Amino acid sequence: MPLSEQEQRLLDEMERHLLHNDADVVSAPSGDRTLSYRNLVYGALLLLAGVGGLVAGVIIGDVWGIVVGVIGFAAMLAGVMVAVTPVRRTTPAAPRERSATKQPSSASFMDRMNDRWDRRQDGR
Repeated sequence: MPLSEQEQRLLDEMERHLLHNDADVVSAPSGDRTLSYRNLVYGALLLLAGVGGLVAGVIIGDVWGIVVGVIGFAAMLAGVMVAVTPVRRTTPAAPRERSATKQPSSASFMDRMNDRWDRRQDGR
């Protein structure tokens, strides 16, 4: 069921308001720093090893158990730090290409999303 004109205007106004006021939430990471999938995997593995060390420390239960537990906790903390630390890009980001047919600003949000979906499916 298509939206009425009033609903489309309200939706466009809400979208503009969101983009204006919550730009930090909506925008992608800017600059030359981004998250690395390799670091995410290494961090997750280190986090799991730390959880294993913490559990092993609880199972051991004496002075050595405390040492193993503290080491496990430190490994968990290091894993999280590795996973969320941004890395520098090796090449500068290429500017986005604008399509030859510029979308009119009066297009509704759903129309723009459908167009984006169609472009992705066409491999552009």
